Amino acid sequence: MKLSVTTDYARDTGDPSPYLRRIADAGFSHIHWCHHWCTDFMYSKSEIDQIKRWLREYGLQVLDLHATAGHEKNWGSQREYERLAGLELVRNRIAMASQLGSDVIILHAPVESTPDLFRRSLDELRPFAQEHQVRIAVENGDLNKIEKILADYDPDYLGLCYDSGHGNIAGDGLDGLERLKERLISVHLHDNDGATDQHNPLFSGTIDWPRLARLLACSAYARCVSMEITMVNSGLEDEAAFLSHVFTTGTRFSRMIDAQRKVVRKKTDTESGKER
Repeated sequence: MKLSVTTDYARDTGDPSPYLRRIADAGFSHIHWCHHWCTDFMYSKSEIDQIKRWLREYGLQVLDLHATAGHEKNWGSQREYERLAGLELVRNRIAMASQLGSDVIILHAPVESTPDLFRRSLDELRPFAQEHQVRIAVENGDLNKIEKILADYDPDYLGLCYDSGHGNIAGDGLDGLERLKERLISVHLHDNDGATDQHNPLFSGTIDWPRLARLLACSAYARCVSMEITMVNSGLEDEAAFLSHVFTTGTRFSRMIDAQRKVVRKKTDTESGKER
C-alpha cells in the first residue's frame, strides 16, 4: 500500500507549501488534506487552484480531505441559520475535494445534533456530494450511533472513517471496526496511550497493530496507509527526522497488512477448493 500523511503535522493554518514540499521529500505519494479542519474557513477558487499547482510541482495526490463542522458555521447546529451555513461550509469542502482529485471527505459526527437533525443534514448534502462524486466518511466517536446512521444510507454515499486513536481511547474501537469493516472508506492512523488523543507515530503507544492489520486486510478499504500524526507529542523536533520516522513506521504497517492479505487469500482459496 502507498503511504499518505496529514498536511497539518506541524500546523493547520497558514501557507501549506513548505509542509507539502517536506512531505514529498520524505517519499510520501499522497496527503490527507487537514488544514483548517476545525475552522469556518472557506476555500476560494484562487486558493484551490494554487494548491493544485503545488500538488503538481511536488508530485503529490490528495487521498482524502478532512472537512469541518465549523464553529459558527456548524452543519449539526440546532440553530437553523448556523446549520445552513455549516452545510455551505461542507459543500465548499466537497467541491474542493473533487477539484483536487479526491473522492472522500471526512466529517466528525456533530456532537450537539439530534439523530433526526443529523440525517436531515446528510439528506440535504447528498445531491451535491453525488453530483461531485464524493463520498462522506463519518469519523468514529460513538461507533454504536454511527452504525445506526450507516444503516440508513448506501455505501456509495456514506461510509466510515476509522480513527485508530479514538478507537483506542474508547477501548472497544477494534470490536466496532470488525462489525463495520465493509463500510470502511477512510482511515486516520496514529497511536496513543489509551488515555488521551496524542496523534503519535505508529507503534509508539498501546494500539493493537497486529489486530488492526488483520481487520484492514479483510475490510473494504484498499487505499493508502494514511497517517494523521503530529509532531507535538512525538519527541522529535526536526521535521525531516519526524517525517522519515513516520514513513518508516507506515511502511512497516503496510507490510503487516500485505502479509495479512496473503493469509486471507490463502484461506479463501482453500475454502473454495473444499467447496469444489
